[in-house]
Amino acid sequence: MGWLEAIVLGFFQGIAEFLPISSSGHLALLQQFFGITQGNLFYAEMLHFGTLLSILIVYFKDIKAIVLDFLKLIISIFKSKKIPTLNSNQKFAVLILIASIPTALIGLIFEDFIESMFSSVLPIGIAFIVTGFLLWFSEKKGNGNKSIENVTVKDSIFVGFMQGLAIFPGISRSGSTIVGALLRDFDRSLATEFSFILSIPAVLGSFLIGIKGAVENSSVTIELPIFIGVFISAITGIFAIKALIKMLENKKLHYFSFYLWIIGIIVIVSQFI
Repeated sequence: MGWLEAIVLGFFQGIAEFLPISSSGHLALLQQFFGITQGNLFYAEMLHFGTLLSILIVYFKDIKAIVLDFLKLIISIFKSKKIPTLNSNQKFAVLILIASIPTALIGLIFEDFIESMFSSVLPIGIAFIVTGFLLWFSEKKGNGNKSIENVTVKDSIFVGFMQGLAIFPGISRSGSTIVGALLRDFDRSLATEFSFILSIPAVLGSFLIGIKGAVENSSVTIELPIFIGVFISAITGIFAIKALIKMLENKKLHYFSFYLWIIGIIVIVSQFI
């Protein structure tokens, strides 16, 4: 990966990870454009780590409170040998862990298949169009007011399943999880925060697996431009998070549907010309 490729891929990763237009789909298209044929999934996971830093920066106070309260819960369980009544932060943490289970299962089952999808753009074009319809439908449906106190285990599993679908390039992770939360009547602000924090275990897990694969795979090399891409994706990701929060509050999520339909059609048509 050269400097130009790292800069461009990092920029698009930061923007597309949080705006619901699928970072993995755009990275796959750009990797095809630049002719990056080795380590596709590894490079994508490295750039995803940059956007993980974005989440940690924007939601630092909330994440810190959730983690500390969850640790207090664990200590309390060990001391009293029983589960106490959960406060909102502790329930948030538990629901995030539950939602991560279907995501992890889908990722493990389809890992090899997903790697192969980075070499073909036709299914990515189709996935773009599917994501567009998901956003359009959820924006019209999503007028719920559930707070974290009212969210159930079933709600959490459903959102986790929706995140699992986003391992397919072209299906937006932020889009699918926000869609899932809105369909389960989450408050819009909670849907956004739950979506972003839910990505932390998935992205961190994928990143660690990617590093392990890089060590074991001699065809993948860790170069300085990759770290530049990670830095750029982190910076652009911060701005993208704040932009999406405003758009979701103003009920403009469906605007992205038009972009996804257009780019999806272009990608599909390009394969038959």
